Amino acid sequence: MIVPEFEYLSPQSVQEACALLIQYGANAKVLAGGSDLLVKMKDGLMKPAYLVSLKNLDSLKAIRYQKGAGVIIGARATHTEVMNNDILQDKYRSVCEAAHSMAADQIRNVGTIGGNLVNAVPSADLPPILIALDSQARIVGTSRERTIPLEYFFLGPGKTALESGEILAEIIIPDQPTTGSNYIKFGLRRAGALAVAGVASSITVSDGTCQDVRIVLGAVAPTPMRARQAEHVLRGKKISQELIDEAGRVAAVESKPINDIRGSIEYRRNLVSVLTKRSLKAAIEKGHV
Repeated sequence: MIVPEFEYLSPQSVQEACALLIQYGANAKVLAGGSDLLVKMKDGLMKPAYLVSLKNLDSLKAIRYQKGAGVIIGARATHTEVMNNDILQDKYRSVCEAAHSMAADQIRNVGTIGGNLVNAVPSADLPPILIALDSQARIVGTSRERTIPLEYFFLGPGKTALESGEILAEIIIPDQPTTGSNYIKFGLRRAGALAVAGVASSITVSDGTCQDVRIVLGAVAPTPMRARQAEHVLRGKKISQELIDEAGRVAAVESKPINDIRGSIEYRRNLVSVLTKRSLKAAIEKGHV
């Protein structure tokens, strides 16, 4: 199919982009990489009259480190740029690995981190690891700017906390004493597959005791979800294989999977148990993020 007709708008600032979204309302969509939007338009699932391009907004593309804030990733950064960025490779390699696990080179080269998050697909690979690292979302509108925990950015499949005229500008990964972090998923193909289930974890261990931990499940609930009961199993206790096994069992019970073409509820719960154990062990063994 061909893309339906639309008017292409190319704002020169974030504020201008937000103003255009207010002006055209539901008839306008933001265009960043376009790897998802243009496909939906070709398939007739979306027919926006206006596309508000972020192509000229270079301020949304940088990946930088700011002392006191952390690593700041512009929403226009592509998955390939996230994957290969030296700052992320040094501080949060698990984010680079999650970006590498997505799709194929052609998609990673054009798809953006902002688009991946705003699409709010439950099986997306980046949200779990970013939430596990306590990331924040900086949102810009015409009259205000706000920063919220990324954990609360997702409201349901395809639904986010973005309000009319707002754009996701940056993701902020704060400085933290994390011992290690990891993202692992299971797909139905060796490469390029959507997650049937995915688990991200970050953990802080001191003298063999878990000081803090965050476990985030993907593709097994309407949104990426914290496995808080599984975290409670570990927090404040000496790390052991038995404890990790228990955390996996509890995370599986907490998950809220559905039956679909890629897996049953029971299958996904079993995957959550296995992947949680593997993710935690990998995060502990890394000794770095």
